[in-house]
Amino acid sequence: MARRTDPDRRDRIVETVLDVIAEHGTAGATYRTVSAAADVPLGSMTYHFPTRDGMLLAAFTHLADTMHARFDRVLAELPPGSDPREGVVRIIAGEGVEHRRDMVLQTELWTLAVRDERYRELVQQWMSRSRASLARYFPPDLTPVIDALLEGLVLHSWISVEGFDLDRVRAAVRRLTGPLEGFP
Repeated sequence: MARRTDPDRRDRIVETVLDVIAEHGTAGATYRTVSAAADVPLGSMTYHFPTRDGMLLAAFTHLADTMHARFDRVLAELPPGSDPREGVVRIIAGEGVEHRRDMVLQTELWTLAVRDERYRELVQQWMSRSRASLARYFPPDLTPVIDALLEGLVLHSWISVEGFDLDRVRAAVRRLTGPLEGFP
């Protein structure tokens, strides 16, 4: 009998882990639930991820990489000469309905990070990358504050029952950064 090859199996498992977490929470992401959802043998799960924690860490690392790439792309795609503060507003506005799954996953990751140093380190690395992206456009002393504003406003946009007013967001970003050279 020929052996079935599946070179993308590990990546598919990682994506499935995130799907399961988005639907059932981190506690619901077991070898068995992920194995069934990914339609892979349980032995493949333990082959690629000897521990459940390793499986979760791989999935959350993938999430951080994916979300950071989207964050970085929004800033990089600003037309030359554009006010970089508008990029911050676009990032906040862009984390809308189409990214609900990622917001749920990010919240699960933050919860783990509060309790577990390994996940806290992953979040710290992600924050450092985001701040490095922001530092291409803003003074380095502002990047942690802008990053915190971004994270907080995105979270509030998901949780708040009030409407989300982008003009207020734009005004808050401008107040936070103050005048930038070349922009009002």
